[in-house]
Amino acid sequence: MTILLFVMLGVFIFMMFRRNKKTQQQQAKLQSEFAPGVEVMTSFGLFGRIVSLDDAENKVVLELSPGNLATVHRQAVTKIVEPAAETHAVPDDASALTAEDSLTPEAKAGTADETPDETLKRLNDEGKKDI
Repeated sequence: MTILLFVMLGVFIFMMFRRNKKTQQQQAKLQSEFAPGVEVMTSFGLFGRIVSLDDAENKVVLELSPGNLATVHRQAVTKIVEPAAETHAVPDDASALTAEDSLTPEAKAGTADETPDETLKRLNDEGKKDI
């Protein structure tokens, strides 16, 4: 029983050291990617662009917004921010709102042969479904 306890303690200590070594390797890899112009996030949630690095004093100067600089410890920078994926272009006119492609299939089917009275009845009935 005592041998089993020592084995479990040894495995626990081994896993703890392994985890610390992995974390240090990830941090070293991240620190090697630092360069002026890289977008980063600090451990306390500030986003900015690296302006300069001071390896002797472990300082990083971040530009938070144009003209606003902050000096932080190098280890406070915890993440490199990747550029966001491109989104679909939004047209600057109203033509996309009235295009036939934007209608749902049931809306396309219902509006083709309707008279104005049928349209009013259908719209009134749609409002009653919410109740």
